[in-house]
This record gives sequence, structure tokens and C-alpha cells, in this order.
Amino acid sequence: MNNPYATPKAPVADPDQPDERDVEYAGFWIRFLASVIDSILTFAIVGPVLYWLYGKDYFLVAMGLQEADSFFAGPADPLLNYVLPAIAVVLFWIARQATPGKMALSIKIVDADSFGPLTKGQAIGRYLGYYLSIFGLFIGFLWVAFDPRKQGWHDKLARTVVIKTH
Repeated sequence: MNNPYATPKAPVADPDQPDERDVEYAGFWIRFLASVIDSILTFAIVGPVLYWLYGKDYFLVAMGLQEADSFFAGPADPLLNYVLPAIAVVLFWIARQATPGKMALSIKIVDADSFGPLTKGQAIGRYLGYYLSIFGLFIGFLWVAFDPRKQGWHDKLARTVVIKTH
């Protein structure tokens, strides 16, 4: 029955979501630069706190200029260097689809299939995938340079891509 007054059943594309033809994937070097920016910002926040807690000896040991057995960093060290930055990164990915470095360079992380926002599970999985990407001399990160969709191993694991925004 062809009812000319029936509601159309054709799928309607979401104008806010790009499709495969409209996206430009972010390559290795722009993503590397974004991570450098993020590292500098993280150190600018964490460094003074570590200095306040442990003094200059902490940095002398970290740079190998002082014997490690003459200095002990307390429990705040792994919390400030690993746990809090990891939480901040995942929260930025969930809230803004990008870290400050990616935002500064106009790139963002999206779902690889829909090009929509990534889910909380994808954000956590992507961060955990960083450890897989680091394994074996950072090959998982270098993979971005050779992959057609510019995905690192962590992106493939989480089903995400990094795209340029215009």
C-alpha cells in the first residue's frame, strides 16, 4: 500500500555529524605536537606541586643528577604524575572530545563509525590502549603515520579516529 500521506521512512542524515567524505584525519605530526602541548601544560601544573612537596631533590633524581637511593618521593608522586593526569585526559575526551593540545590545534577524537562523540567506555579504553601503543618502542603511536585512517593501536582498540575541525 503506497499511501502518499504516510510519514517518510528514509533515514535523515544528522547535519551536525560529518560523514566519511567530509572528514580530514589528523596525522602523526599534528597529534605529536598536541601531545607536546599537553605535556608542557601538565608539567606546568604538576611541577610546582611536586617542587613544593619534595623540593629540588625530586627533579635532580628524575634527571639522573642525584643518586636515587638518597631521596624518596612519597605517595603523592604516582598520584600527581600518573593517576590525576590520566583522569584529566579521559574527562577532557568525554567533555570536549579533545585535550587542550588537541583543541589548540583544532583536532578532536570521534567515534570511528558515526564520527559522533566518543563514549565514556571508548575514552577509558582509548587511554588504556595507550599502554598497548607504547609496547614495543611506541610502534602503536607510529602506526598513525602509515594507517589510511591515521589510527594508532589505541584508536583501533577503542574504535575512534582523530579528525581536523574547521
